[in-house]
Order: sequence, then C-alpha cells, then structure tokens
Amino acid sequence: MQRRSRGVNVGLLMLLSQVFHVGINNIPPVTLATLALNVWLFLNPLKPLHYSCISVEKCYQQKDWQRLLLSPLHHADDWHLYFNMVSMLWKGIKLERRLGSRWFGYIITTFSLLTGVVYLLLQFTLAEFMNEPDFRRNCAVGFSGVLFALKVLSNHYCPGGFVNIMGFPVPNRFACWAELIAIHFCTPGTSFAGHLAGILVGLMYTQGPLKKIMETCAGVFSPNVGYPGQQYYFNSAGPSGYQNHYPDGRAGAYEETHRNYDAYTAGLSEEEQLERALRASLWDRGNTRNGPTPYGFRLTPEEEMRRQRLHRFDGQ
Repeated sequence: MQRRSRGVNVGLLMLLSQVFHVGINNIPPVTLATLALNVWLFLNPLKPLHYSCISVEKCYQQKDWQRLLLSPLHHADDWHLYFNMVSMLWKGIKLERRLGSRWFGYIITTFSLLTGVVYLLLQFTLAEFMNEPDFRRNCAVGFSGVLFALKVLSNHYCPGGFVNIMGFPVPNRFACWAELIAIHFCTPGTSFAGHLAGILVGLMYTQGPLKKIMETCAGVFSPNVGYPGQQYYFNSAGPSGYQNHYPDGRAGAYEETHRNYDAYTAGLSEEEQLERALRASLWDRGNTRNGPTPYGFRLTPEEEMRRQRLHRFDGQ
C-alpha cells in the first residue's frame, strides 16, 4: 500500500479552507488538535502506509502492535484526508461542546485504540469462520472507523430527525447502518470491517459497559478529570466552563461565539454542512477548468434567506 502521489494536494487545501471559514477560535481545542495532528502526519508520515496500516497478519502474527496507534492517523491521499477531517470537524464541534474537552479527548484516544482492536477481532473471526486467509492480510488505514463511532454518539445524543443518504431520508438512529451499506456498495476499496468496528465501539459506549469502564478508569488515574456534562465555550481567550455559571456573571461570551458559528453555518445541520462540502469538492474535481476553485459552501437561495434571518435575529 503506497500513498498516491499528486502534484497539488487539492483535498488538503479544501480542508484548510473549511477550517478558516469556520474560524480557528470557534473550533474546540481537542477537535482542532486532532485535525492538526492528522494533517501534520499526512505531510510528514512517521512511516509509509505499508508499515502503518493495520491487519491481523501484521499486528497479531508479526506482533507489530504499534500499528494500532499509527493506522487511525495516516491517510492514503489528500481526498481521503479531506473527507475524514471535514466530517471530524462537524462531529468534533458538536460533541466537544457537549461533553467537554477533557472527556472528548479521552473518547478520541479510547476509540482510536478500540476500533483497531475490534477491527482485528472481526477480521480474525471472518478468516476463521469462512476459512479465508486473505482476511488476515487485509490492511486498513484512516480515521473513518473513529468517525463512525462518533456518529453513533452524535445520534445517541440527538436521536430525532432524519438525514439524507443518497437521496433517501433515513431516521438518525439508523443513519450509521445506512451509511455503512451505502459506502460499501458505492465506494469499492473501503474497509467494511473498519467502519463496522467503529459502529460497534460506539454502541459499546452508548449501550454497553464502555462508558462506565472509562469513568472508573478516569476516576482511578485522575480524580479531577472532566466528566460528561461538563461543557465549554470557546473564544480567543481559550476554553471556559459555562454549565450553570458564566465568567464574571456574564453570558455574553458564549452567546457571541454561538451566534457567529450559526451565522456561518446558516443554520444547517451537520449532514447538510457536510453535503455542501462534498458537493463543492466533487464539483471542483470535475470542473477545475471552468473557473476558480469553489472553496467553502455554496448556499442555495433558501439557505441564504435562513442566513439573513439569523443575522437579523442576532442584531436584535
């Protein structure tokens, strides 16, 4: 497995455009650090992809366990990085603001390791059950398994509503499974087991014992760790807690950041934002000769009206 070469990393430029449009000060620290680490390792990989991807043969049989740490943070090319990180951007903003930075960082670390372990177990089971040794050699790389686990968390905290998947409305609680199937059939070469591993890790947290185990371990090793429910707002001065109180008794700092963020997103949901980003990137790949690169979101007239209404509301 080798990184596909490309003259200009258009996907990376698209990702940086998204980050600067949102505003670095509006991105919580753990989310921003995760984006920065993945970009840094894409530009300066610790090892070639062949030595950082994860498989039963490499990890279990050859005892190369460091791949559990390397595989989530390396990507095959700039578009692989872009699609994963733009998804991380929206999921991270939503979940880190809800759970708090310390706990969210704890979740990212735990999920990164567990998705790799569950992936190995799935591949080993398939190889034994189907008597197919090739499953032991299937090598996966990328952050998408962790993203599927975070998607389960996001749907758990916001169970209502629908998302649009390939033109079909799907209830939030089934969105992960629908996306798993859609990606498998529409994008050959993606790791079905890697994505499924992420969903299973997310369910272990929301429906199983993983959250309790993490809370117990956090209490043993660091009594002052932030637990779920401790929330933060972010501005240029850094993170500050706002649960049941505000610095100096004022609520304006969080509300200002929240208004600025909503004004940028035009009130769009995470799925709508991601859809706009993907549509812009696909347009760019096929139409770069016709005009400038369409970085950022292109709003429809209806969405522009929503944005203007938000601006009028903010001014009141």
